[in-house]
Amino acid sequence: MSLQGLFLIESKSRHMVYGPPEVEAIARHVRFVAPPQTREAITIDPSVLRDVEVIFGGWGMPVMDDRILDAAPRLDAIFYAAGAVGSWMTQATWDRGITVTTASEANSVPVAEFTLATTLFSLKHGWSLSRRTRTERTFPDRNKAPGAFESVVGLVSLGAIGRRVVKLLRPFDLKIIAYDPFVSPAQANKLGVEMVTLEELFRRGDVVSLHTPLLPETTGMITGRHVAMMKHGATLINTSRGELICEEEMLDALERRTDLQAVLDTVCAEPPPQESRLYTLDNLLLTPHIAGSVGNECRRMGQCMVEELERYVHGKPLKWALTHEGVLNSVHRPASNGKPVIAVEFGKKVVRKAAAADSVLN
Repeated sequence: MSLQGLFLIESKSRHMVYGPPEVEAIARHVRFVAPPQTREAITIDPSVLRDVEVIFGGWGMPVMDDRILDAAPRLDAIFYAAGAVGSWMTQATWDRGITVTTASEANSVPVAEFTLATTLFSLKHGWSLSRRTRTERTFPDRNKAPGAFESVVGLVSLGAIGRRVVKLLRPFDLKIIAYDPFVSPAQANKLGVEMVTLEELFRRGDVVSLHTPLLPETTGMITGRHVAMMKHGATLINTSRGELICEEEMLDALERRTDLQAVLDTVCAEPPPQESRLYTLDNLLLTPHIAGSVGNECRRMGQCMVEELERYVHGKPLKWALTHEGVLNSVHRPASNGKPVIAVEFGKKVVRKAAAADSVLN
């Protein structure tokens, strides 16, 4: 018997995420009760959810609050072909026992690949040397670059993306250090990573790459002081969220320290206003949020959810299903979870951690 299902995703993304092969595979198990819906349409009239058992979502999900969920009494599972669910997940989802599985791991692949490529090019001082070659119309001294032998790469957070970056960097002759208060010594040893304080990471790293989830506790955790303490010629990479950095303080530090390089794929306002200094600093490279899935890479997330559907219909454990405890300190955390927590220091802020959890930030 076919499941009753619905696509719930913004229109411009649906065909990118769920291509013809994915739609065909889903249709073998699911009968769609209505045409694909958007957040706006469902918010106005959620009655189409009445018989829905499974939702295939993606970017543009509505907040799944009591009003929406009351309209979907038969809903049993949400297959979310994107990354973080914190923007739409609510406590009500857990209270009703709805299974939620996400393609966050699939979306971590291109972010880690972007980080690898950017890290290696940064260790060659490729950004500044190519700029100087063009402006000076000669070849500058290249031997001040650290290169990719025994140089230090610092990772802030070892969640899904951070761990994947570690794996990609492992074949290279690099020293990997990391800061993450949720990683135990045993986990760090297994990853082959030296755990250090946030300040030490910024002082030692030839490249510092941010992979921290944006939570109230991590907002603004990277200050101008951290940027100013970076070693000569170091590079700061951010593929996480712009709000992790005190942006104006960072820009001030980069103006003073012209030897530094920043590669920012995420900033506080996307795109920044035209008058922003982000467009003007020579030692700042701004990319338009391309580290995550783009183009054909988006179908990897759809394929991930097809694989989860196969497990679901055959009664097998889902590989990427979220748990209430597992989301408390990750980008999947609902805005309010009401769970008892203990305090853990993250940078200069205090992160609230579930007492029973032993997970790293994702």
